Amino acid sequence: MRIRSTIRLPHAQESVLAWHDRPGALVRLTPPGLASADAPAEGGMQAGRLVSAHLGPPMLPIALRPQWVLRHREHEARGRFVDQQVRGPFRTWRHEHLIEADGAATAIHDSIELELPRRLERLAPLAESQLQRLLSFRERQLRDDLAFHARWAHLPRRTIAITGSSGLIGTQLAALLETGGHTVRRMVREDQVGPGEISWNPRAGQLDPADLEGVDVVVNLAGRSIATRWSATTRREIRDSRVNGTALISRTLAGMRDGPAALVQASAVGFYGPRRPGELLTEADGGGEGFLADLVRDWEGATHAAAEAGVRVTHVRTGMALTDGGGPLLPQLPLFLAGVGGRLTDADAMTSWISLDDIVRSFAHAVLSADLHGPVNGVGPEPVSAGEFARTLGSVLRRPSVLPVPTFGPHLVLGSAAADELIRTDQDVSDARLRASGFEPAHRTLEEALRHVLRR
Repeated sequence: MRIRSTIRLPHAQESVLAWHDRPGALVRLTPPGLASADAPAEGGMQAGRLVSAHLGPPMLPIALRPQWVLRHREHEARGRFVDQQVRGPFRTWRHEHLIEADGAATAIHDSIELELPRRLERLAPLAESQLQRLLSFRERQLRDDLAFHARWAHLPRRTIAITGSSGLIGTQLAALLETGGHTVRRMVREDQVGPGEISWNPRAGQLDPADLEGVDVVVNLAGRSIATRWSATTRREIRDSRVNGTALISRTLAGMRDGPAALVQASAVGFYGPRRPGELLTEADGGGEGFLADLVRDWEGATHAAAEAGVRVTHVRTGMALTDGGGPLLPQLPLFLAGVGGRLTDADAMTSWISLDDIVRSFAHAVLSADLHGPVNGVGPEPVSAGEFARTLGSVLRRPSVLPVPTFGPHLVLGSAAADELIRTDQDVSDARLRASGFEPAHRTLEEALRHVLRR
């Protein structure tokens, strides 16, 4: 089987080649639900380099995710390189890339030759369709990322330290910044660290200010997942993992004479409370009630020391991030694909969504925007009702969406308390401040976002 494609990009060949040769390129070109790179901090097109990834969503146990290993067999400075399978799901795989100047623009030619295992040869049409969708995903991803980097090309390159860099948002954010030529230093809770990593221990209150010297911006994404049953112990762990770590970073930055100039802090639209029917929620709102609202108040409040010391602090209040690699969308997909999907809450309850790539670019935008501070809502420009969300997801997947999920379903999985604040939500959150700061979303409508993240 041979698959060929050509795309043209309004960027100079030098910029496109540099993007592909930097760490993060493989991560940005790989849908999170399809596979995850085993060494996301590594990059390069040089011949002999081994590239490996595990297939399937990262939430699955590693034993259930087959490994795919490729080797760069050929590389030419003018923009040609070849990947060939060493071990993986195909009998043979060879992918030739050619990145060449096309006037002031760049043309990328892809040629994939593969053989399926003999027992799966009848699935060749399906495999070809899926690979065409993957190439379309990669084109859109590359086009949007290059456009983002072009908007910030006038700035000097930054050094950014990131906590939570192995999570869904953190992995993609590190990759996006690295493909733009910035330096990323991953903050890890390990005593033994690799090149460029920073060791910290939020539970023990340990972070050496010397390790942050030379860092321009810290991005704090660390925190225990809230998508679980909220026992008393779990609530305490969720709170401590956010508030204590944030306070540690904040105190450390406040005490440095010439430390990072900015702290970009993860936050959440849970600040507004789970149900605010009929209200347009902006950053000027005083917040709502509930466990998440109280948590976010304390979480954002833990940055006070840094802000008082003159550090620019930005809180990105993230909405429902859409990706097939995890989060609230992934558990819905099997139901819809089986033809029994539907809305999760009241039909007219509002859902403030954002694609994974747009929330990642929102964080990068906050990193690079010297005058963006305080809370900013990380949501898409067109929130939809729960009924419309289900209808759109069903339409994109070409499946019905008429069966509301019974209330007891989320309660069985999450417990009543978590389901009440995570599932039974009604929040119409405005992105006006984010867009007024110069951010340009790549996915303005829910359908556009879902078609991208699900490759449809």
